[in-house]
Amino acid sequence: MGNSVSASPVAALPAATESSQVVNAQSEKPKCKACCACPETKKIRDACIMERGEENCGDLIEKHKQCMRDMGFNI
Repeated sequence: MGNSVSASPVAALPAATESSQVVNAQSEKPKCKACCACPETKKIRDACIMERGEENCGDLIEKHKQCMRDMGFNI
């Protein structure tokens, strides 16, 4: 029984290290303000919404969200 107890915390250690690396990567601050990020996708998305309506521009909205995430924003 003593062996199984000592093996459990050691096995959990790598998983905890990996999850802390993910948190550190996500906690990086964006290099610019949200209003200035991804102007290309923002312009195309906004034009589509004005011309066709939000419900018809889901793909462009998602592309802009992904760009924002890539820039470090939590969207």
